[in-house]
This record gives sequence, C-alpha cells and structure tokens, in this order.
Amino acid sequence: MPRTSAAGSRPGTAKTADTTAPTGRQTASDLAFLARAMKAPTLLDAAERLAERARAESWTHTEYLVACLQREVSARDSHGGEGRTRAAHFPAIKTIEGHCHVD
Repeated sequence: MPRTSAAGSRPGTAKTADTTAPTGRQTASDLAFLARAMKAPTLLDAAERLAERARAESWTHTEYLVACLQREVSARDSHGGEGRTRAAHFPAIKTIEGHCHVD
C-alpha cells in the first residue's frame, strides 16, 4: 500500500506517495482504520489469522483477499437478519418455540 507524504493523512489521500515501506504497526493501524471505514469488523478480526495461514500455505495475494472478504460476507449474511429486525423496531422477537406449550 503506498505511503502518503502528508503527515497524519490516510493512505491514498495525498497526490504524491512516499516510497518508505510501512512498518507492521502502521500496517495494522491502516487495516484498523480501513476496516472501520468500511464497517467490516470481521475483516479486521480475521485478517491477521488469515495472513498467518496464507504465509504458511503460500497463498497468492488474491487468495488471501478472497478469504478475508469471504469471512466478512459470511458474517454479514449470518447477522443480517438481526440488524434488519432491530432496524424495523419490532416490539419483541417471537419464536414458535416460545409460544408452543407441550404437555
């Protein structure tokens, strides 16, 4: 990822790029910022774990990116209904199991 020359600016925001390689701490900071900006918390949680696996299994950059994005999509799919239910402001979530009386 290109480094920006303006102090305190985010990657990709300056017109000129510095060729200095990012440090591990800066890369982690950039990843945290970008994951928050994209509202992708699962991506942030899985990135380092997947990076270790990618190194061990010699994944390409594309394979690593696909794995990261698959985790985020999977998390969004599994939590999507919860968010939509909250956004609808229903008074309570009712289940069949909660209303069945078994003797």
